[in-house]
Amino acid sequence: MIETRAIYEPDHEMFRDQVRKVFARELLPNLDRFEEEGICSRAFWLKCGEAGLLCPTVPEAYGGLGLDFRYNAIIDEELAYAGSSAGITLQSDIVADYLVAYGSEEMKKTWLPKMVSGEAIGAIAMTEPGAGSDLQGVRTTARKDGNHYVISGSKTYITNGQNADIVIVVAKTDPEKGAKGTSLILVETDREGYRRGRNLDKIGQNSADTSEMFFDEVRVPITNCLGEENKGFIYLMNQLPQERLSIAVSAQGAAQKAFDITVEFVKDRKAFGRTVFDFQNTKFTLADLKTKLQVGWAHLDWAIARHIKGELNAAEASAAKLWHTELQWEMVDACLQLHGGAGYMNEYPIARLWRDARVQRIYGGTSEIMKEVISRTI
Repeated sequence: MIETRAIYEPDHEMFRDQVRKVFARELLPNLDRFEEEGICSRAFWLKCGEAGLLCPTVPEAYGGLGLDFRYNAIIDEELAYAGSSAGITLQSDIVADYLVAYGSEEMKKTWLPKMVSGEAIGAIAMTEPGAGSDLQGVRTTARKDGNHYVISGSKTYITNGQNADIVIVVAKTDPEKGAKGTSLILVETDREGYRRGRNLDKIGQNSADTSEMFFDEVRVPITNCLGEENKGFIYLMNQLPQERLSIAVSAQGAAQKAFDITVEFVKDRKAFGRTVFDFQNTKFTLADLKTKLQVGWAHLDWAIARHIKGELNAAEASAAKLWHTELQWEMVDACLQLHGGAGYMNEYPIARLWRDARVQRIYGGTSEIMKEVISRTI
């Protein structure tokens, strides 16, 4: 991985070293077990919290470190480079930010310290069986009944769904208004009427627990609404740039990992009396991939720098997600090919990297939706 990057300072590099040590101790020895069990243990979450690896941007008043997004990016890069799909990035980069930006003071004081420590795990429930990238098509409703909302509906493909203690639910509080009638409502998962479905069987990212969720007239106080009622769609649009940048960061980290392990493999593997690396096709393929990685890191740092200044717009974030996730897929596919038959064996890390990469071009907005967003600015 590129170490000499202009956006990072000595404090960031010290933090990166800490992240690597924690992952080497708490993640890598357990990675295969998490994959087999389809979920990361609560003990791992608590270790991450203890080491300051959860929600570093949360203000100190709520138990966080009050740092900028560069610290999140370091965790995202190192987690992807480790070959893990643990949901800690969702917690830090997405769920916590919604609470900081739109949660009430009581909500923040109750949940943010627990999210920082790893005692509480958060999820955000957008996708439904009939509504994926089209958030305007959400059918889950939150009907007012006195000083409560009564939530009815279902969600699917929800990361951290099995572990979650709290879920930010995208629901229609005024269905007749379409997108303008959408609200974000915090639902504690011990509420009567809430039920988590099965841990979904996915192609990849097995250690990221991903679930269905069912809301059968779940009653929550009206004070559980994040921000203003019927402003949910605006809030979602405001937060999407960071979500998409987060995915881009992970994509770049995973692409670098695929490249590095492939270089090591082809320099060791023999074919026709010489190493696979010695063939011109191998060297030229790797040269092309290395060039794209170099461009990718430069672009990613540009995007992160703009984001921490509050200047990264929706189209730029969408372009970052589009470019880096497409690069990730190109990288893992080419690197698997260079592994030959070994690449198709699950015992080799490239197989997991290949499987895990596929969804990156789908969630957080598909590549096709990213192009749609970008095209609106042309």
